[in-house]
Amino acid sequence: MTGMASRTTVSTGTTWEALAGYARAVRVGPHIWVSGTTATDAQGNVVGVGDASAQTRFILDKIEGALAQLGASLDDVVRTRIYVRDMADWEAVARIHGQVFDQIRPANTLVQAHLVGDAYLVEIEAEAYVP
Repeated sequence: MTGMASRTTVSTGTTWEALAGYARAVRVGPHIWVSGTTATDAQGNVVGVGDASAQTRFILDKIEGALAQLGASLDDVVRTRIYVRDMADWEAVARIHGQVFDQIRPANTLVQAHLVGDAYLVEIEAEAYVP
């Protein structure tokens, strides 16, 4: 974790973060933005190949970890954006999102997108507010 002024960032160490010059998450004051997150483990391997539900669960756990490093939790999430490769997976992905955010109910958008990397079925980004 590196901080400068009131800006704090978190990195999960994936090669994409260094290559593209972004942080997994950024906190400025009470606001946190979590970058589009895929089911990539610390070794750079895709988790849940062929299983959109498994990828969604892994992604939300990864987002939860990034939030925790910035002093937040899933309870602080106010918005999520979900990108799916194949619309046939939307309901499986939505069900996992619904289980995780059951009582939290952030604003949400789900769209079909051409994701970078053929094995990635889902990508999720999140925004949180920590008063």
